[in-house]
Amino acid sequence: MRGVFWLSTAVLCYTYAGYPLLVMALARIRRRPVRTAPYEPAVSIIIAARNEAKSIRATLENKLQLHYPAGRVQIIVVSDASTDGTDAIVREYEPAGVLLLRQEPRRGKTAALNLAAAHATGRIFVFADANSMYAADALRMLTRNFADPSVGYVTGRLVYGAAAGSSAGIGCRAYMRYEDLLRRSETSLGSIVGVNGGIDAVRRELLVQMHDDQLPDFVLPLQVVKQGYRVVYEPEALLYEDTLTTSSAEYRMRVRVALRAWWALSDMRALLNVRRHGLFAMQLFSHKVLRYAACAAVPVVYAAALGASGAGLIYDVAVALGSAFLLCAAAGFVADRAGVAAPVVSLPYYFMVINAASADALLKFLRGRKQAVWTPRLG
Repeated sequence: MRGVFWLSTAVLCYTYAGYPLLVMALARIRRRPVRTAPYEPAVSIIIAARNEAKSIRATLENKLQLHYPAGRVQIIVVSDASTDGTDAIVREYEPAGVLLLRQEPRRGKTAALNLAAAHATGRIFVFADANSMYAADALRMLTRNFADPSVGYVTGRLVYGAAAGSSAGIGCRAYMRYEDLLRRSETSLGSIVGVNGGIDAVRRELLVQMHDDQLPDFVLPLQVVKQGYRVVYEPEALLYEDTLTTSSAEYRMRVRVALRAWWALSDMRALLNVRRHGLFAMQLFSHKVLRYAACAAVPVVYAAALGASGAGLIYDVAVALGSAFLLCAAAGFVADRAGVAAPVVSLPYYFMVINAASADALLKFLRGRKQAVWTPRLG
């Protein structure tokens, strides 16, 4: 049991602390800056929407008011067989140049992006969600990175709004702060591994058609790396979004993302070849494979500590710390149900929620389950 304990501890420590510290250290030694400069090519903003009548009007108003040269922004909305009046709202903006495409039957976000790409006229494609609210200068912040010919894909920074009494809200904001630090360092090394999805841009010539069940926020950046270009993080391109307000909604979202990420890793497994892809292969394995697989080590490390208790002080301390963490997570569960949130209990609870979701997704992946369609945010 002691060997299992140390192996599981090593996996968790490296995944959540060791890898970020390693990347930060390497970024200081091997810095590869992005050569940004003012650059304002024609862009096509692509929005996939499924029953987004509550959000789409505000989103379109936001995109039409972005600070960018007139005549260089095309906005495309793909309605994925919406039934709630989304299409009618979008048609109100056709005089302003918004293009509505209807996807019938329902096929999901990835198919919608493939459809829009065939009608897009911009040199840069920007992917926005139906509830994405951009800062006024977001497009300029994204496109300035394409002045560097080595850059093929850019993702912006997601800023979550507060959700009172929500453990999911506290957890999401903490998670994004963690990812922000990691992406800054990965960009300095060359390319990042994960993107935000709601504020992304890619060169037109690098876009590849994807299968309906592939995760575009993951597969497309990996395809860009495969083609020899960089995927970088632009923290000044801001996307404002409310966090999910319930842990159950957060759980469903994490299961969906992790499941599709496993299939993306399977499809793009050639990028894990260290001989061919070097440092990026290590990044992909550490940031994604281990992150999604670490859920298996969470219960194992505690069980192994229990099994080795009495064999040394370190195991007794591990049991005590693990028990305290679980008690805090349980308290976070109770507080979440009561509509109360505090970091000391909400963060342990959030950690358990996302790892349970990762475990659920891993089991679905091993059973061959796939998911192509999605539903609007429910909370």
